Amino acid sequence: MNRLPIAVVIPTKNEGLNIAEAVGSVLGHFEAVVVVDSHSTDDTAKIAEECGAEVVAYTWDGGHPRKKQWCLDHVRTDLDWILLLDGDERIGPGLLAELRQVFSAPGGPGAAAYDIPLGYWFSGKRLRHGYTIRKRSLTDRTRCRYPEVGDLDAPGIGEVEGHYQPVAESVGTLRNPIEHQDLDPVTAWFERHNRYSDWEAWLEHHPEVKEQVRRVKSRQGQLFHKAPFKPLVSFAYMYVYRRGFLDGRAGLDFALAMSFYRWQIGLKSREGRVV
Repeated sequence: MNRLPIAVVIPTKNEGLNIAEAVGSVLGHFEAVVVVDSHSTDDTAKIAEECGAEVVAYTWDGGHPRKKQWCLDHVRTDLDWILLLDGDERIGPGLLAELRQVFSAPGGPGAAAYDIPLGYWFSGKRLRHGYTIRKRSLTDRTRCRYPEVGDLDAPGIGEVEGHYQPVAESVGTLRNPIEHQDLDPVTAWFERHNRYSDWEAWLEHHPEVKEQVRRVKSRQGQLFHKAPFKPLVSFAYMYVYRRGFLDGRAGLDFALAMSFYRWQIGLKSREGRVV
C-alpha cells in the first residue's frame, strides 16, 4: 500500500510510557515519522528509535518560533503536509482510511488544514459523551502558521504553543478521530492542567494577549471564553447537556476534573500571583 505523502511529527518530552503506541500507529502508513524530543530524561528517544521513528533533538531558545512552529519550519521540509501528533495520541484505521480518501481525491486535499476530532480517554476509559474537541493537527506547512502571541513570559506553557490553533487559508474537517489515550497515571493529567491554569490565569491579567489568543482559539473555545461562572457552566455542559453521565464514573470524574481546572484558573487569577 502506498504511503501517505505526509510527515507525522510527534513532539515529545518524557513520553516513555506512550511513545511506542504512538509510533506504532503510524509507522508504515506515512512517508515519514519523526519524533522531535526535548531532551527527555526517560527512554522516550531510545524507544522511538527502536520502534523505527527518526528522532530529532530540540532545544528551545526562549523565543519564537515555539516547538510546533519550529517543526513546521524545519522537519522534513521535502513534504508539505505535516500531521502533528502528541506522544499520547494514536491514529486508528478509520482515520487512516479517511486520509487516503482526502489525498487520493482529484486535485488532492481541498483545504490548507484539517480539524480532527479527539477520541478522549480518561482513567482508562474512552469517553463517548460529554466532551468534544477538535485539533488542527493536519496542515500544509506552506499555507499555515502558528500565531506569535505575546505570551513568551507567561508561566505554565514554556516551549510549546498554548491552547490555540494554527492560522490557515482554508480549513476542512475530518470525521474520524485521533485517539488521545495517555498511559501515564491520572496525577500526570492534574500536573499538566495545573501548569495550564497558570497560563490561563496569566492571560486574565494581560487582556491584549488574551484577545490575541481568543481570536485564534477554536469556535468552542471562543464561546466558552465569554461564559460566566465557568466551573459550574463547564460541569453542567459536559455532564448534563452533553450527557457525560452516560460514561459512568469516568464521565463524572472527568467533568469534575475539568470543572476543577476552570476553578483553578479563576482562583489563581483572583489571587494575582501569576502575573
